[in-house]
Amino acid sequence: MTIAYWCVLLAGLMPVLTVAIAKAGRPDFDNAEPRAWLDKQSGMRRRADYAHRNHFEAFPFFAAGVIIAQQVHAAQGMLNLLALVFIIARIAYTALYLNDRPSLRSAVWAIAFLSTTGLFVLAGMTH
Repeated sequence: MTIAYWCVLLAGLMPVLTVAIAKAGRPDFDNAEPRAWLDKQSGMRRRADYAHRNHFEAFPFFAAGVIIAQQVHAAQGMLNLLALVFIIARIAYTALYLNDRPSLRSAVWAIAFLSTTGLFVLAGMTH
């Protein structure tokens, strides 16, 4: 399995990890209505839930970019690099979200978005 494919796995796990942060250590967590419970949270728990949602939003675009670039046999080194940039940026994005740093978070989000866009450009340049 390529580094880029491992990055798809990591990106797929990010929503689970961030929602775990939102839910951790709260004895009043309501598993019968988790979204309603999460909507009532504030502070870091609320931001962890928002990061969780954003990871789900970013995942399909990233996964499609990796799969398409792999499918057309794009340059593997560049493909791996772009996928790693995405993962590193999304980890930084999460840390900045949890620590309430919105301006830096948006800048790092843009880096992740551009790396994903780069996957499609790379695929397009291959054929």
